[in-house]
Amino acid sequence: MSQVLIQTHGLSKVYDRGSEQIVAVDKVDFELRAGDFVSFVGPSGSGKTTLLHLLGCLDTPSSGDLNVAGTPIFQNGKSLSERQLTGIRRDLFGYVFQKFYLIPTLTVKENILLPFAFHKRAENALDVLELAQRLGLSHRLTHLPKELSGGEMQRVAIARAMINQPKIILADEPTGNLDSKRSTEIADILADLNKSAGLTIILVTHNPQLAAKAGRIIELRDGRIV
Repeated sequence: MSQVLIQTHGLSKVYDRGSEQIVAVDKVDFELRAGDFVSFVGPSGSGKTTLLHLLGCLDTPSSGDLNVAGTPIFQNGKSLSERQLTGIRRDLFGYVFQKFYLIPTLTVKENILLPFAFHKRAENALDVLELAQRLGLSHRLTHLPKELSGGEMQRVAIARAMINQPKIILADEPTGNLDSKRSTEIADILADLNKSAGLTIILVTHNPQLAAKAGRIIELRDGRIV
């Protein structure tokens, strides 16, 4: 049995909007194991992105428990310190968003290596070359983002997310800004990374073709798993 990487119990997120309370995530129980590829689907406002942010320690739950790689992140209303959470995000997660968030004045190689600017781990140029080759970016390492297609920019974002060798990739609508052809390319890349490299992936998407690449599809509605 593969290692449990994420486990939640009763995970909830409630926002106050004036006198009204908005329940974005409602008592979610969820388990993710190493090597899983999970897609969260559902209508807009169903809580997909909020749940992804909670699982990736980018947001704090209102209640419930979250364990990541055996470490209690949120439990009994208590949370790790911000410094500890920063270490968890850096060491365990890679993040891919709908917007590419590439630095326009940096080359592809420099953008991929950007995570190394925020901590002291020595960069490994071989990692960059291997990633570039795997993602079809070998010929683009010295190019600036403005010289790339949308699909290439998202591949750079995926490479940047992978450079620290995280245990889990979190992808929030990674094909939302791409046409159907580029979307298919990214879907195939994520599926290949999961199958051939054993990368664990949690995906939020409205794209049924992308969702279908996952081994598990979980529908959310009104903040609950249905």
